[in-house]
Amino acid sequence: MGRKLPPFTPAGTSTETAGRRSRKRKAPSFPPLSACKHRRTPEVSGWASLPTDLIHLVTTRLLAVDVVDYIAFRAVCSGWRASTHDARDPTLRELQLRPRGWIALCDGDAVRPDDACEITFFHTRTSRRLRVHLPELQRHRIVGFTDGLVVLLHKRTTAIRVLHPFTRVVVDFPSLVPVFHEVLFKNRRSVLDMNAAVCSASATSIAVVAWFPWSSVLLGAEAGRSSWEVLYQGYSLRSILPFQGRLYAIKGSSREIMQLYPRTPHPVIAYLPVYLCDPRLCGYFIVESGGRVLLVVRHLIAPSPGMEPWQQITFNLYTLDIDRRKLIPVSCLGKNALFLHNDRCLSVSARDLPSVSSNSIYFSICRDPVMVYSLRTGFSERLAVSCLIHDMNVRIRPSVRPFTIIDHLLTYCHPYEWTKGLMFHEYHYIPESFEELKKNIKVKDSQVSISRMSACRSEGRNRLAAAHSTQ
Repeated sequence: MGRKLPPFTPAGTSTETAGRRSRKRKAPSFPPLSACKHRRTPEVSGWASLPTDLIHLVTTRLLAVDVVDYIAFRAVCSGWRASTHDARDPTLRELQLRPRGWIALCDGDAVRPDDACEITFFHTRTSRRLRVHLPELQRHRIVGFTDGLVVLLHKRTTAIRVLHPFTRVVVDFPSLVPVFHEVLFKNRRSVLDMNAAVCSASATSIAVVAWFPWSSVLLGAEAGRSSWEVLYQGYSLRSILPFQGRLYAIKGSSREIMQLYPRTPHPVIAYLPVYLCDPRLCGYFIVESGGRVLLVVRHLIAPSPGMEPWQQITFNLYTLDIDRRKLIPVSCLGKNALFLHNDRCLSVSARDLPSVSSNSIYFSICRDPVMVYSLRTGFSERLAVSCLIHDMNVRIRPSVRPFTIIDHLLTYCHPYEWTKGLMFHEYHYIPESFEELKKNIKVKDSQVSISRMSACRSEGRNRLAAAHSTQ
């Protein structure tokens, strides 16, 4: 037991200034993409007059890698902009125009990214980083990410919105109030900790699918529709994965891997392997890696004398062939590394990240929030032993800074901590002695208000009347 330290205060700030950290952050590193205004020279004129077919060849290759480079290309001059399609897709349906590969990191300073109105984005294949100022986050909570798109919950109306962080295009969805009263049985905690993903509804529109940790309910809504639909009820789902416009998950009460959205007459696409060990002792995860879906099975091996419990953990990998509905064993991840959790999984290229081990799996267990397993050696290693800030009761050391990229990536896979601006390896468990932090979390949660059904209907009638009056 270490000596008891003063109550929690975010690193580098006092209690009074903790809520104003957002105004002290560095300016966004992603400048507005506007047309060049430099004086025209023969060289500039030559580049601006590139043949259209050559411009199309360049932009095709840019879009295959990253839409951010495509946006920057169009901003160079009016000639290039006129020869290319607008990057602002009002439906957010075009996969090529989505910020695929971009994920969001938190600063770990106990300031929610939506309160700060800015997010640091990280590209999982190129390791590029961009800090983007997003005033659209005001009065919203972040409840999900898909292909770089941000899913938001309005704090007052509980309406859902999908935001493209680089083009600022938004698509709005109806409020959750009706289903909160009718399906979620007024379980406010479910809404506060909800998760959501963006799927493809049709050739011209997207859908949002939402699930709730304290209710076995899966909801879906298509853009342009006025209400939410109950897709599944009574299912215990885990490791939910959006992939190529569809949504997949593992059904917790069975050995089934299911396609949840779009709904199909035959939703089961594969069965979990049970020959490794008792299924109740295994952990199952599905993750997208290199354009394919992987099933990762965490299980235990027979202990040897002197072996620690965490040293008994091992992994098996399979490619999920969706079309053929079968599992194919995989022995190597190449240059990639996986980050696993039941809420969200991630695959990252380790080529430009010296601190991340390739062909490895990062995960967490009860008292060890950061573990790494090497597929090459078959051994696990504990990475957070010297960085733990408490002993499950009181603080034993201050926050160890700077955070590693491994800390950031594993935190992204734990949305419960990420959305609060907390690093997972520090706050995977919040002791009762951290009274100030618990109070701050409670205050932020209280900002989400769920109106009564009568108020919701009245607001809907007012909006409808306003729409008719403008026609």
